[in-house]
Amino acid sequence: MRVLVSSTGGHGHFNPLLPFINASLQRGDEVLVIVPPVLRETVEKHGYSFRISEGPPEQDSARIWQEFPTLPPEQASVLMNREWFGRICTAATLSTCERAFAEWKPDLILREPCEYASAIVAERFNVPHAQIAISLSTVEASVLPLVAPVLEPYGDHMADRLFAAPYITRFPVSIDPSPFPSTMRFRDEEAVERKPLPGWWSTIQRPLIYLTFGSVSGALQGGGDIITAALEAVSSLDANVLVTTGRQIERSHFGRLPKNVHIEEWIPQQEVLPHASVVVCHGGSGTTLGALSAGVPLVMVPMFADQPYNARLIEAAGAGLMIASSTGSADERMTLDQGDIERLRQAITRVLVEVEFQHAAKRIAIEIADMAGPSEILERFS
Repeated sequence: MRVLVSSTGGHGHFNPLLPFINASLQRGDEVLVIVPPVLRETVEKHGYSFRISEGPPEQDSARIWQEFPTLPPEQASVLMNREWFGRICTAATLSTCERAFAEWKPDLILREPCEYASAIVAERFNVPHAQIAISLSTVEASVLPLVAPVLEPYGDHMADRLFAAPYITRFPVSIDPSPFPSTMRFRDEEAVERKPLPGWWSTIQRPLIYLTFGSVSGALQGGGDIITAALEAVSSLDANVLVTTGRQIERSHFGRLPKNVHIEEWIPQQEVLPHASVVVCHGGSGTTLGALSAGVPLVMVPMFADQPYNARLIEAAGAGLMIASSTGSADERMTLDQGDIERLRQAITRVLVEVEFQHAAKRIAIEIADMAGPSEILERFS
């Protein structure tokens, strides 16, 4: 079987596709990956066969990312989903997908939900296609009416056709009942060997707090400031703290660090989570699912996109707590005042001490472990 895999930029969009790329290769399938220029280094590192699509025009990119943090949530959602992913990224990717279909003739298309060009061409060629979720199904289903106007020129009722296609998600049903009519759920089959962390702290006989706000927030104005505020919340706790900042923030931004805090630009979360007692994050789907799969409870400070939805669901499931800093723009929600910092400190302390949070996270981990693996999902398309 020939499997074409397509993604927009951003590791949070591309990483959910990795289990299926690797499972396809292990099955002996041929795999071709289409990504924009920002992911070239990533696919080269993995050794995949790939084609690079055109990147969005620089002037459009600059305008979108300048405007996005200033908008209230509903307007920001329309800007990103309809304008950025639906119109700009689709137009940039379409010609590469068309050539790949004509020359390579794939049997199956796997894409992440914000990448529409491959699905548009799959519909033209009558090739099966499925989307690999990056977020909650309810959130991703709600996006389709937003993008429908910009997808309609590519084919009648295109958004409806995408809704009807198979939807493959890592979220368990207890957290995310799906509105998609054809929903499959999977777990990542990657075996993670528990290895000791480097000797970053004078003693390891303390709980480990893993603090990360993902890769996108670091590129936004105020990304370093919210990490600084979170550090104030955790620095006085009797725990070791590992912080990942992303590559856009200089370490010098944080000044002199407390002895219990260690900072890295990036580290694979699967190497950290087996050691963590709590994850402090923005509630992004990749971090949230990684923590839950490992049975680790969370404290979440949501800022934008699907993060508030994820945080509310995890809190409702008893596997973590949410600190809501603001209901305004992303800029405003990336600012923590002293009251927020104290609430964050108290929430982390509660999750560390009260075993009910750990029990709830472990129940979800068991549910995830019982879901199908990527290779089992692929068998359904063979």
